[in-house]
Amino acid sequence: MRVFITGATGFIGSAVVRELIGAGHQVVGVARSDAGAAFLTSAGAEVHRGDLADPEGLRGGAAGADGVIHLAFQHDFANFEASARAERRAIELLGEELAGSGRPFVVTSGTAGLPPGRVGTEDDGFVHDSPAAARVPTEAAALAFAARDVRVSAVRLAPSVHGVGDHGFVPRLIDLARERGVCEYVGDGSNRWPAVHRLDAARLYRLALESAPAGSRLHGVDDEGVRFGDLAAVIGRHLDLPVAAIPAAEADAHFGWLGILVGRDIPASSAQTRKLLGWQPEQPGLIADLEEGHYFGQVAAQA
Repeated sequence: MRVFITGATGFIGSAVVRELIGAGHQVVGVARSDAGAAFLTSAGAEVHRGDLADPEGLRGGAAGADGVIHLAFQHDFANFEASARAERRAIELLGEELAGSGRPFVVTSGTAGLPPGRVGTEDDGFVHDSPAAARVPTEAAALAFAARDVRVSAVRLAPSVHGVGDHGFVPRLIDLARERGVCEYVGDGSNRWPAVHRLDAARLYRLALESAPAGSRLHGVDDEGVRFGDLAAVIGRHLDLPVAAIPAAEADAHFGWLGILVGRDIPASSAQTRKLLGWQPEQPGLIADLEEGHYFGQVAAQA
């Protein structure tokens, strides 16, 4: 299959590129920079120069593809609503290009928008007071193309997608602990985050592309819920720093843009996804990955 991928040079997208090529697919990846183009070429993929700022250009890239995977997102937390609007516009144009063709279209969503306080499932919708509220309409807009003969599916990624090269939430927590000399958590630390390794997530994207039924909501989740207190304890031990609790009212002041998420209890299941696609995560869970130590050497090298 000839597959067009946005976000192909990112932390997750680069793993998806390798996964698809390893399975015999032909990949056309979007690159914004010369470095991104060089990666795609070295991985054996074709290069399509562009970004979300040129959604019509992305639509042109999809025109010659047998399927599309959309991973790109502008992670501008200072202007998150604008980033969400740009993503939705790109998805709508890509969907329009695929309409009536029966071709697969895999989009990216997240489990952070699920109802808090219980284990979320693929059947659950999003709550509008979630940290990802601005992206809530995007998944619905994408899945609506199932009614227009697009085999669309949404991969809801866990908030922590871990592995070597991660530059997301966990590295930020490590940076904050280093800066403040203490690793902190909210309340009693019992709130839970789901997690998945990037290589397991990449395989899920391939399976979704190959066989997910139209309208599927899929959960990229291995660890159903890692206690935030346990996560803080591992970080504190590796950095040789004390671990302490803070009240919820102080979360924003301490964690900045992460404050809305760190105290949220949002465990999630992937039982339906595993049954539907035969997906079985094989890589280390988040705590085991942290214990390997590469996160701490990686951050130290960048400091």
